[in-house]
Amino acid sequence: QVHLVESGGGLVQPGGSLRLSCTPSGHIYSVNDMGWYRQAPGKERELVASVTEGGTTTYADSVKGRFTISRDNAYNRIDLQMASLQPEDTAVYYCNAQILYYDGSYVPRGDFWGQGTQVTVSS
Repeated sequence: QVHLVESGGGLVQPGGSLRLSCTPSGHIYSVNDMGWYRQAPGKERELVASVTEGGTTTYADSVKGRFTISRDNAYNRIDLQMASLQPEDTAVYYCNAQILYYDGSYVPRGDFWGQGTQVTVSS
């Protein structure tokens, strides 16, 4: 079984910063693309930022210049450093990863999600 363990999040004032982390655990063969998505109340889940195994990053236009995604391939960990946070950044943030994992004699590929962590930006 594979799980994504998330940490970080919380309540911050406008203009503040937060850091989210995500680390896969389980019988993992390799981790491909990883990223962070968010879902605000009444809205669809959207991509915030992603990073490939090779380190290529993608950002939503709304977070460019404020958020930075980084990856440590030794631990398959990703971090999302969020700065200049605004109330519109309030959402549940979810880690996502494309993972090849051991399943008996097979190595299937799966799309895994974390449980979500709340980020609230409010004064």
